[in-house]
Amino acid sequence: MEGIGSAPGETAPRLELRHVGKSFPGVRANDDVSFAVAPGEIHALLGENGAGKSTLMKIVYGVQRADEGAILWEGRSVDITSPKAARKLGIGMVFQHFSLFDALTVYENIAVGMDDPMPRRALEARIEEVLSTYGLPLDITREVHTLSVGERQRIEIVRCLMQQPRLLIMDEPTSVLTPQEVEKLFTTLRQLSAEGVSILYISHKLHEIKALCHSATILRGGRVVGTCDPRVETAKSMAEMMIGGELRTAERRGKAAGGEERLIVEGLSVPGTPPFGIELKAVSFTVHAGEVFGIAGVAGNGQNELTRALAGEVVAPRAEMIRLARRPIGHQGPGERRRAGLCVVPEERNGHAAVPEFTLAENTMLTARYRRPLTRGGFMRLAATRAFAEDVIRRFDVRTTGPEALARSLSGGNLQKFIVGREMLQTPDVLVVSQPTWGVDAGAASAIHQALLDLAANGAAIVVISQDLDELLALASRLVVMNDGRLSQALDVAGVSVKDIGLLMGGVHGGDAPVHPHEVTHAV
Repeated sequence: MEGIGSAPGETAPRLELRHVGKSFPGVRANDDVSFAVAPGEIHALLGENGAGKSTLMKIVYGVQRADEGAILWEGRSVDITSPKAARKLGIGMVFQHFSLFDALTVYENIAVGMDDPMPRRALEARIEEVLSTYGLPLDITREVHTLSVGERQRIEIVRCLMQQPRLLIMDEPTSVLTPQEVEKLFTTLRQLSAEGVSILYISHKLHEIKALCHSATILRGGRVVGTCDPRVETAKSMAEMMIGGELRTAERRGKAAGGEERLIVEGLSVPGTPPFGIELKAVSFTVHAGEVFGIAGVAGNGQNELTRALAGEVVAPRAEMIRLARRPIGHQGPGERRRAGLCVVPEERNGHAAVPEFTLAENTMLTARYRRPLTRGGFMRLAATRAFAEDVIRRFDVRTTGPEALARSLSGGNLQKFIVGREMLQTPDVLVVSQPTWGVDAGAASAIHQALLDLAANGAAIVVISQDLDELLALASRLVVMNDGRLSQALDVAGVSVKDIGLLMGGVHGGDAPVHPHEVTHAV
């Protein structure tokens, strides 16, 4: 099979942006942006949340139109009017959030996503050729709901490769992968690069940028503020280019963990929600006052079900299965649990943690009214609600026009900062937070980490559910791994390796042999 991006004798940049600008009401998303990507180059696009990266990629992929500037494709000015037009040029994009049908097979998902599908036998042969050529193990007859997140991402990549792209855009591609799956992905991307395919790579994981990318363009406030060679930079130096100042590392303050048992979960078993929900199977753990307790795992192994069960959205079969300071709360709903001192940040921002069409002030009222005086006699106290929203915006550096801004107007990272801040400023006794820094830039992630550590230092018990192992190792003193609705034994973070945790996260998924907690070796 010939390299799908090869073009002998090609000298012009594969993609060049010249003075591109894009504005939305009240926001200048991109301002005079210019950069180029050469054939075979892996080019990173770096920037804080709200720096304009996603808008720029949507312009390149034809989802949005630029207000001014020019896009050149292999030296020729082009007008990319739609994603289909982008794909026709040779531009493919793998989005952070997959667009797959769980009830369909791998083959059916690939066929549905093709602009010009071929006859079934020819298409199956072509898919198998791509899988073999790029080392992407995948059973095309399996239904998507049975696959790991890494395998689902391979479907998205194969869909792009079937269109023979000359430029591949990757948006936060490793945010839900195990370390082993990341290595497999990088092997594929390096092979594509060697064959002449250009890759635009967006990620907040700067150590991955350093390991993978040949060059980087840094955006701040919608403008290009610099370029660099990630291979000769450090993660810290790139982060400081992004934020335009010194990056502060989160530090533990105050007393170490070891207080009273604040959250006790014992034998929690909850059926999965049909059709593809994961059943929780005898989940047990204890979190002490002042402790950050980590739960690792590949997405889709019961983390969302556990979050809902802890929040009270799903009531436990018996009240004593969940205890707050030894008081049974498993029978209570979300409002009662919040009043008792348990606050929750769910994984999904828009639609679960926040209502997109509500203002930020209105979104604070949704959860904070149980612990802050934001209502009276069933009516909102508008001044108090606005003041609380302003406090969250100020203390968590949320980039927005103010408390009256709609939640949907914020970038994903800024909305995440607002939601985390809304829960933390309620001073909970127990905080359960799922994916606290998913899609958040290095500076904001450091600030959120520090806020979590400070909250723990003040006596709160914190449960962090995350697919980011670096995050868990930086925050938690103990962690467990969730796989197929079960928890591993608790591991001491001081003596466990990323490789060991990654194997536990893989479990029976991804074609690897099952790994059980007692098989993991780590220093103690």
